[in-house]
Amino acid sequence: MTDWTQHTGHARVWFENLRDQICAEFEAIEREAGSDASFQYTPWNREEEGNPDPGGGVQGLMKGKVFEKVGVNVSTVRGSFAKEFAGSINGASADAPGFVATGISLVAHMSNPHVPAVHMNTRFLTTTKAWFGGGADLNPPIPYEEDTAEFHAAMQAACDPHNETYFERYKKWADEYFYIPHRQVHRGVGGIFCDHLECADDAAFGRNFEFIKDIGKQFLEVYPMIVRKRMNSEFSPEDEAQMFEYRGRYAEFNLVYDRGTIFGLKTGGNIDAILMSLPPRATWS
Repeated sequence: MTDWTQHTGHARVWFENLRDQICAEFEAIEREAGSDASFQYTPWNREEEGNPDPGGGVQGLMKGKVFEKVGVNVSTVRGSFAKEFAGSINGASADAPGFVATGISLVAHMSNPHVPAVHMNTRFLTTTKAWFGGGADLNPPIPYEEDTAEFHAAMQAACDPHNETYFERYKKWADEYFYIPHRQVHRGVGGIFCDHLECADDAAFGRNFEFIKDIGKQFLEVYPMIVRKRMNSEFSPEDEAQMFEYRGRYAEFNLVYDRGTIFGLKTGGNIDAILMSLPPRATWS
């Protein structure tokens, strides 16, 4: 059985580096808008009875002029799943509940309703198996076909060098995953989502890791561009009301269906970091 400790370390370094690049870019956008808002970083430690090294993470949060609320979290945790939960995780079971997980999770809710909210998450997990997963998706209260096309093109640029079937496959997966059954609507305009990119050996780890890196690189390229294009747009009270209504749908999905929320709560993660995806203001009517 492969010892994935070193691989987890490599993934963790990348996720932390990507966090630093994204946060610097988002702070640069705030400066361009005349704001001095910066990320506030809060370390947290996970606790698990009988586990001397359960890991933890750092929650990064900024509330500014352009970004009403944006969280960028990185964590590396290790331990054992509860037996009733273990069977739902790839490679884990009640008899083999051990896991290690490292990843980055980002959600941005914007002040201007013409600027799309966004979600990005990539991760590396090991149980009796090892795999990558994640993706990125755009969530505009007021959709623009141009923005959707640019975002999808960036995600395709992340996919195509690795496998020409990835984009259509993972775009479809995102469309199916980010769907709110009780509302019969999609959470946003999609992107890509993948899971269980298994690593049977070092070569497979390397291939999958490069793909996951490209998702982060393309996100860092395309999303700030869209923000800068829309952040000075005029908006009406009706536009803002539409944004608050949309945020209500976003919150419903994350609290009822989102795997990352469920995983964090089931593994004793930091509550504030887990729920940072929730919007600062939302309405239901």
